[in-house]
Amino acid sequence: MEKVKVLRRLLETPGVHQGPACFDALGAKLIESAGFPYCITSGFSIAASRLALPDTGFISYGEMLEQGQLITQAVSIPVIGDADNGYGNAMNLKRTVKGFIAAGFAGIILEDQIAPKACGHTRGRKVIPREEGVMKIRAAVDARRESGSDIVIVARTDARQAVSLEEALTRCKAYGDAGADVLFIDALASVQEMKALCQLSPHLPKLANMLEGGGKTPILSPQELEDVGYKLAIYPISLIGVCIRAMQDALTAIKGGAVPPPGSMPSFEEIKDIVGFDAYYEEEKRYATSTNQQLSNRESSSLYSIQRRDQVDKEQTSQSFKDPIVEVITPDDVYNKYGADSSRNPFSGIWSRTLRVKITGRVGFEKLDLRIPAGFLDGITNIVPALGGLNIKELLDDVTEEVGGKFLLDFQDRMGDRIQVFLE
Repeated sequence: MEKVKVLRRLLETPGVHQGPACFDALGAKLIESAGFPYCITSGFSIAASRLALPDTGFISYGEMLEQGQLITQAVSIPVIGDADNGYGNAMNLKRTVKGFIAAGFAGIILEDQIAPKACGHTRGRKVIPREEGVMKIRAAVDARRESGSDIVIVARTDARQAVSLEEALTRCKAYGDAGADVLFIDALASVQEMKALCQLSPHLPKLANMLEGGGKTPILSPQELEDVGYKLAIYPISLIGVCIRAMQDALTAIKGGAVPPPGSMPSFEEIKDIVGFDAYYEEEKRYATSTNQQLSNRESSSLYSIQRRDQVDKEQTSQSFKDPIVEVITPDDVYNKYGADSSRNPFSGIWSRTLRVKITGRVGFEKLDLRIPAGFLDGITNIVPALGGLNIKELLDDVTEEVGGKFLLDFQDRMGDRIQVFLE
């Protein structure tokens, strides 16, 4: 409800307000970060990104609602949802409006095309009878009232291309009289036609669709749109368009044996910041328990962690190989502590075997080559935290009676190091 109030205040604020279209939560977050006061969802872009299909009626109410809810939850700015033709008759449209309200939309765009619909600036558009279009707007108003909401209803007509400019203007006035809050004629073909819409029902805001890259409507600057009489200006395919081109360029680079050049994409650190890793880590500290802290401290003070800090810079700046670090732990007192000499201990026989742990860095360094008595498992995770949570004893139980060496584990930790465990 607060986002609806923000959008309604925006409609009362002087000037033209720009709202780029998004197709996912990340795009909406970037729009908000760029300082735009609202955004819209684009059925064209969602159909393209989610289904890799054209905006010709393939995308369903459920898919648009699910995608929309992810978008509204990701941002604090108002989102106007593209609800196509309401996905059916007046009763279907009422369900659509109520669903969009529940999903957190501040506004909803409803059009008067027949099913299956066609994309705005493409061929083959047909519209429902004018009277039916009016009844659907009344149904939307009723659904809003029944929901206790004040969602902004944007009435769109495609009659300019399907019938005539005169029919489009007549429909817009009728939709406004039926309770629509914002009027929108798609695919107007000149500035004169745009002015004709803005002179209609002066008390109602008008929306301009600035279709980038070659639509039917002239692309005007925000100041020019304000002079014509518009209140909202939307940009439906900028984000999906640049994403397509960027992905094509990146794939071409990879196919050619390279990677995308640094200037063509954010750094990994920037990407992590955009999606919220740093904010997550800071908030995570609020809920840290004493056990978590002890584990963190133990890991940071372990032999493995110390050696990682000592060598990480060398990995990044040099690929020369050094002698591996070798440590052998065979303290006599551990045998007594763990009952190694007791024949009653079913695990005692493993003390005659050696457990070898090798850690190899990302560029080929041997970081650690460690041998310990195979029965000395309590301390192994202090030395190599990445082995925590792995049931090495169970692996040893399976191979205790086998003669000769046995390969137990081979995996990469979260830092990219290769960890191998052998029973010798």
